[in-house]
Amino acid sequence: MTTVSQPALTEIADGLLFPEGPVWMPDGTLYVTELGGACVTRIAPDGTKARLSDNGGSPNGLAIGSDGALWCANSGGWDFQELMGLRIPVTELPAHHSGGRLERIDLTTGVVEVVCREVGGNALVGPNDLVVDAAGGIWFTDHGRNAGRVHHNGGLYYRAPDGAVSEVVFPLDSPNGVGLSPDGATVYVAETHTGRVYAWNVIGPGRLEFANPLGGSGGRLVAGLPGGQLFDSLAIDADGNVVVATLVTGALSVIAPDGTLLEQIVLGDPMVTNVCFGGPGLQTAYATCSATGRLVSFPYPRGGLALHY
Repeated sequence: MTTVSQPALTEIADGLLFPEGPVWMPDGTLYVTELGGACVTRIAPDGTKARLSDNGGSPNGLAIGSDGALWCANSGGWDFQELMGLRIPVTELPAHHSGGRLERIDLTTGVVEVVCREVGGNALVGPNDLVVDAAGGIWFTDHGRNAGRVHHNGGLYYRAPDGAVSEVVFPLDSPNGVGLSPDGATVYVAETHTGRVYAWNVIGPGRLEFANPLGGSGGRLVAGLPGGQLFDSLAIDADGNVVVATLVTGALSVIAPDGTLLEQIVLGDPMVTNVCFGGPGLQTAYATCSATGRLVSFPYPRGGLALHY
């Protein structure tokens, strides 16, 4: 039976404009993106907020790269609507969309460098999340978006340490979170609108085994949840479970590698969008409650997976 819990939350910061992409640093500093503020915000251990970078567009996922810089998946811009006091994103591409891109942010100066806007002659639409492997390569998703009657498909991409970027899986339906198993041998991707998590075996840097050639993406289905539950970004815990932010339910869903739903941790915001781990033993979870503009924390007994950088 799936465990449902509702932990006591510590509010780290509020007043954020649709936060995502939390990154915890060993000194206790946290970084988050603000999709509605087009920026990356630094949160000091005492909760003080300061703007690190002005990115434009809508910065989504963040990760520390092998070069010590902060890497950002920027989805190019979103519109938002207010619904019962909550900030909810509009899925249509807005008129002010400035194009999707992968960015590098200097942690000292806040200078933003656009690293990639297209792959193989095809423009990126909505880069969403990213994870860095042991070699320093970056797996990242492009969520795609809707533009009237046209749906732009998304995909999974890889930036090699030498800077070459390749399209590895295409098409995918609204790919969002991406993560690597503890041994680096499996890459997981969560699709938002299908509410599914897929997995592929990694057979080399930026290379995957396509186990199901009739399944479109060639990945194996790990899990899908009933009742209109949608998936956002994800992280991997120390046991190798996929901890995926679950929209509508407003929870983190803890999914074992075999697809078993172990636990749902309810956080009281319908737009729980992302999670990272930090603190002693990586046993504190930091989650973005985006509709209410908060970053919160709570104890996570399994511990998070230590990232490579």
